[in-house]
Amino acid sequence: MSDIRNIVVLTGAGISAESGVPTFRGPDGLWEGQRVEDVATPEAYARNPDLVLDFYDQRRAKLGTVEPNPAHEALGRLDREWSGELLIVTQNVDDLHERGGARRLLHMHGELKSGWCMACGDRFPFSGKMANRPACLSCGEQGKVRPDIVWFGEMPYKMDRIDAALATCDLFVSIGTSGAVYPAAGFVQTARYSGAHTLEMNLDPSEGSIFFHESRMGKAGELVPLWVEGLLG
Repeated sequence: MSDIRNIVVLTGAGISAESGVPTFRGPDGLWEGQRVEDVATPEAYARNPDLVLDFYDQRRAKLGTVEPNPAHEALGRLDREWSGELLIVTQNVDDLHERGGARRLLHMHGELKSGWCMACGDRFPFSGKMANRPACLSCGEQGKVRPDIVWFGEMPYKMDRIDAALATCDLFVSIGTSGAVYPAAGFVQTARYSGAHTLEMNLDPSEGSIFFHESRMGKAGELVPLWVEGLLG
């Protein structure tokens, strides 16, 4: 492992669940009381924009009630101290990685604290209520701002950059992911076939656990700091 220079880390709902952020699909198939199909598709937004905008307004407001946990902070430390290449790819739309200190970070499914104007296409930081139909900060058009979230049926962000990093990494680490949602579920195979060592850290084996060279089961808040300490030490 001493020859590792380039690292790609993928994080999923499991890393933020320990901070109190509900996972995308609960045991009952709902996301915070709503069917995913009613709040996370372009068709849902077209059908009932008030419901969708209010749903994400509530999720955005809840960010102020949660804090980064030791796993987020450990990845922030890795970002600061790792001298090689590092890309942290998160499927999460919260801002806990940023608040934990991560900077070499990519949100492949978008961000709660970002708005996307359907009139001019611009994206910008947003912290208010979209249900109030705010004007775009760039073009001034009223009522055209939607959550900058990748919904089902839409293409995840920056896939070219992610694919390039996976093709050249020496180590791929997956933290708190189910291994059920593509394209992220296929990252381990891309990295492994490119020659990378692959490691997963999860409460339970993911659906793609067979593709990892190494699996460590337990809480991210306990496993990730130990891994980072060993890597940097």
